[in-house]
Amino acid sequence: MPVQPDISIWGALLSACRIFDETLIAERVCERIMAFDTENTGCHVLASNLYAAIGKWDMVGKIRKSIEAKKLKKDPGFSWIEVKNKVYVFGTGEQLVEQSEEVYKFLEVLTGLMAKEGYVPDRKFVLQDVEEDDKKHMLFTHSERLAIAFGLLNTKPGTPLLIMKNLRACGDCHTAIKYISKIVAREILIRDSNRFHLFKDGFCSCGDFW
Repeated sequence: MPVQPDISIWGALLSACRIFDETLIAERVCERIMAFDTENTGCHVLASNLYAAIGKWDMVGKIRKSIEAKKLKKDPGFSWIEVKNKVYVFGTGEQLVEQSEEVYKFLEVLTGLMAKEGYVPDRKFVLQDVEEDDKKHMLFTHSERLAIAFGLLNTKPGTPLLIMKNLRACGDCHTAIKYISKIVAREILIRDSNRFHLFKDGFCSCGDFW
């Protein structure tokens, strides 16, 4: 390169490796990122997520200790939706305040319908070293899914949904929402930290690149 790559460039390359599933290159990029004495939390989190996806929990632990030692903070993931002129906020894995029982029961039914259509949870997007059944539940309670379920329960059939999310949607949620849009015959527009995603009839406007 005509210029010396900084951590932003390495971070962009790591994101590309994640999209194209280039694990070997991604590991080398992670090593470069960790060599930087930087307060860029996002790149550290990207590296941690990559190692979690391939099951290298020792490296995940090292990166998390590095983040703690540098007193860096990772933003918690949350999503929000406006229904009847009121904004409802959902955090990943949190116990709901609004219609908790109804939302979780609806998600269970919806997940069953998705499975019949061919959906299989991709557990590599669970970034904690837990049992397989726990991984499935953790994916089930990602914030955007909670917001979608709440929106479907509290709007008229056919009403498009708009969900905002402060972080990038994970790959499994992206796949799940494509199935949901087809099953419920709704347009679901999600704005995550990268771009807008319009889900309709089982497809997303991003073409699965984001």
